[in-house]
This record gives sequence, structure tokens and C-alpha cells, in this order.
Amino acid sequence: MEDRETRAALDRHWAASDAGDFEAEHDIYREDAVLDYPQSGERIRGRRNIQSSRAAQPNAKRFTVRRIVGAGDLWVTEYMLAYDGRPSHTVSIMEFVDGKVARETQYFAEPFEPGPSRAQWVERMP
Repeated sequence: MEDRETRAALDRHWAASDAGDFEAEHDIYREDAVLDYPQSGERIRGRRNIQSSRAAQPNAKRFTVRRIVGAGDLWVTEYMLAYDGRPSHTVSIMEFVDGKVARETQYFAEPFEPGPSRAQWVERMP
């Protein structure tokens, strides 16, 4: 798969994620895909299990992609994921095999207030 095709597939994936279109959201995964959440120690095996686990999440979700970088079989998406309006900075690392995601690892971080000790060197991000 060409990089532009992979990028287009990622754009469709994140748009479907934000729209709550669980079928389209999971088109990007291989049937034997593995999803890891290192912070909670969870691993989910299989496209249908990944899809079912996300569909079972009771919170309202919104996805705002900040950037997507990658080439070949390795792509990283940095985005804001809000559950019921509560934001979490999130990074998704996707490894592709034959044009589909074989492995994804997601990391989540809560926002925090800036430290006053570095205020003179800092500009606020949008």
C-alpha cells in the first residue's frame, strides 16, 4: 500500500471513530489484529473483539486529530479523545501488514496545569 493510501485509510478511520460508525472505524484492522493499552495492561485480540469492546464503551466519545505521521508500515496519530467531554491526550501507534493494521498501541494522558517555573519560556498551545 502506498503512503497516500494508508494516510487516506487513517483519515477515514478517525472520521468514522468520531462519527461513532463502528463498522467503518474497524475496516482498517486485520481480522487477527492486536490492540494494546499499556497503561491498563489490557490486550484485545481480533478485529471483532476490538470493535465489540469499543461499542460497549458507554461514554460519548469525540476524536480530534492533531497530526498523523508515518511511512511504510508504521504510523502514529496524535489526537484528543474526549469521553463525555473530558479530554485525554492520546497517541495511537499502528503497525500495518498487507495494508491493514496488525497491531495498535494506544497511550492516554490527562491534561495538567503548566508549571510556573518554566512560564517565561512557554507559549500556550491551542
